[in-house]
Amino acid sequence: MLSELSDWFWQERLWFPEGLGWADLEDRDGRVYAKARDLWVALPIALVFLIIRQIFERTVATPLASLLGVKETVRLRAPHNPTLESFYCSVTKNPTQSSVWSLCKQTGCSERQVQRWFRRRRNQDRPSLLKKFREASWRFTFYLLAFIAGLAALIDKPWLYELKEMWQGFPVLTLLPSQYWYYMIELGFYGSLLFSVASDVKRKDFKEQMVHHVATILLISFSWCVNYIRAGTLIMLVHDSSDYFLESAKMFNYAGWRNACNYIFIVFAAVFIVTRLVIFPFWIIYCTWVYPVTIYQPFFGYYFFNGLLMTLQCLHVFWAVLIIRIAVRFLTNNEKVDDERSDKDETDESEEEDMKKNGPLQNGHAVHNNNHSKTE
Repeated sequence: MLSELSDWFWQERLWFPEGLGWADLEDRDGRVYAKARDLWVALPIALVFLIIRQIFERTVATPLASLLGVKETVRLRAPHNPTLESFYCSVTKNPTQSSVWSLCKQTGCSERQVQRWFRRRRNQDRPSLLKKFREASWRFTFYLLAFIAGLAALIDKPWLYELKEMWQGFPVLTLLPSQYWYYMIELGFYGSLLFSVASDVKRKDFKEQMVHHVATILLISFSWCVNYIRAGTLIMLVHDSSDYFLESAKMFNYAGWRNACNYIFIVFAAVFIVTRLVIFPFWIIYCTWVYPVTIYQPFFGYYFFNGLLMTLQCLHVFWAVLIIRIAVRFLTNNEKVDDERSDKDETDESEEEDMKKNGPLQNGHAVHNNNHSKTE
């Protein structure tokens, strides 16, 4: 049954223009072509990336964080309370007013004490500043190196300057070693992001990020299998061209270097808008959506490939709105640039006053003031 399903899925009429097929991509006369089985190489590469990341964060990112003055937030811990902890873990982290009243009756605590406990407990689950910095450092390093490597691989290729060249001779396009490694490394990196998603910092656009990662992996894999490699390398280069600016802005933000963060973010916003809202849709998607139909009749693979590109473009618009809002607020009011996707600490307002009035939580544990200050 699996064999029949595989034969149906890989039908030539689905993935190739009429008159072309898999036989056209058989190695011959010293010319090598991309093959679906090559994609398995990305799996061990993803595992290697996970190992390299752990080493990098310990030996490079952590000392760099100390050098830039990244300071950890000292958070007040929520005193142990089995009733509140059970509600927090099994029901919700943000109780309604009626739930707060019910918990007050069960624990003998005041309403303010219960609300304060949940604020502190939520803060405990939020990632530390050092964790955010190390993650941003790792991504900055990869995106910068990937952009440089991609540019080096494409700088002498005619389809970088004349996009119609990406279809010249399709699908009989010889695979170059630089294209092979560019593809495998990019695919391995995005695979490693999926493997580490459980431990990475979760932001408000977590679902959009997951859609982006999955769409990117599908796009890279599909373009490899049907030899859309020239288009694929251009798409990866465009995406890598702005991401390292964002990650470096985050690093300076976590280090408290406000001016450096703000100005790098403005550069990032400009590069993002030009590459993702101008070059990507009006040049690249134009040459994958409009130009190919002048050469051959549309087929399923044509629609599938462009559907993935349109999914990415929708995400680009979503993120562009967030970026523009932040940039406008900075330019008009000179406010600090903050990532609206980040989950920020909640402060305990009038903490000392509440302590004097209500005392510590009535569970046998004193509340210690650790001179908490909000630094994020």
